[in-house]
Amino acid sequence: MKQEIIERFTKYVKVNTQSDPNSDTCPSTPGQLELGNMLVEELKAIGMEEVTIDENGYIMATLPANTDKDVPTIGFLAHMDTAPEFTGANVHPQIVENYDGGDIVLNKSLNIVLSPKDFPELANYKGHTLITTDGTTLLGADNKSGIAEIMTAMAYLIQHPEIKHGKVRVAFTPDEEIGRGPHKFDVAKFGAKFAYTVDGGPLGELEYESFNAAEAKITIKGKNVHPGTAKGKMINSMKIAIEFHGQLPANEAPEHTEGYEGFYHLLSFQGNVEETMLHYIIRDFDRKQFEARKAKMQEIAAKLQETYGKERIAIEIKDQYYNMREKIEPVREIVDIAYEAMKNLHIEPKISPIRGGTDGSQLSYMGLPTPNIFTGGENFHGRFEYISVDNMIKATNVIIEIIKLFEQKA
Repeated sequence: MKQEIIERFTKYVKVNTQSDPNSDTCPSTPGQLELGNMLVEELKAIGMEEVTIDENGYIMATLPANTDKDVPTIGFLAHMDTAPEFTGANVHPQIVENYDGGDIVLNKSLNIVLSPKDFPELANYKGHTLITTDGTTLLGADNKSGIAEIMTAMAYLIQHPEIKHGKVRVAFTPDEEIGRGPHKFDVAKFGAKFAYTVDGGPLGELEYESFNAAEAKITIKGKNVHPGTAKGKMINSMKIAIEFHGQLPANEAPEHTEGYEGFYHLLSFQGNVEETMLHYIIRDFDRKQFEARKAKMQEIAAKLQETYGKERIAIEIKDQYYNMREKIEPVREIVDIAYEAMKNLHIEPKISPIRGGTDGSQLSYMGLPTPNIFTGGENFHGRFEYISVDNMIKATNVIIEIIKLFEQKA
């Protein structure tokens, strides 16, 4: 299984599937379709049935049941795109066998080093086979590792028909990194009662809580006048923007929060005297606190409108997704089965909230309760991203064990 999963993963990451938030197409970039068509051929080659790819790049396939038991159809999903924050072009994965616990030179000529001094969790991987970047790109383990693990699990089950299981559906989706993953996903066509995204990080992660999420865009109109004659006339939109930001709690930002703490995050500040635009994301696990955060931003905007004129400050807030716990709690047994699967494989489950979102956040509200399980990766979205092949194999085995448990409990 080790060589099989390495070959799959390193093949996938070489396709540039970086998504683009400024694109109106679905998928947002052509590389995702390139990988999608490759995956379709591979799904057919390993023996999956009902393999489809639609005009928006959503891939679905079926592993038919081989038991007479009435087992609920379950699904496994992973996304094809990589993050827009860092380049996914010309990825050159490097394999480090039997990691010795020391520095890993990613790029000698550029002096880029993956060091346990900067990333102490590397100590957990001594003796593992690691896959890293060459220091000039991200790796794409988020989420091509999930694709490789699902594909390897399906191939294993097809090769081992003695393992009894119900019907399993798999899906590979575009544009998760820009929040659009489930937007055109056909839940009815997928036909699963429950699903799991294989999109987590380190070994043992099991997540069924996500942020409630919104974005806020504030546009501030100023009035530019020659500075030599500006007294009583100039209105500097950037200064109003600074005033807006200054009224938010300084300690409720990503760099000061963890666990279940929510935040306001200023993504961009662009402007001049005449016009300034602020772009925020708002996050909180608690629905009431989430609504309070949105109200706080509206209140700040209203106060500034009173001071500078209603026409000068415009605020637009849009909800993005909600805490999937609300939809998963009523069917908590799907979390319990994943927990049991890990324990059966001597993996200690680590249940924690996702300080972010996955496709499962939206899918759970679309009628498909979808918790999230680990892939084995670390440092997603940047040049220091890496993944343990040992833990990729464990993630693959968790998928297989979940499928076995659903059949056994039917």
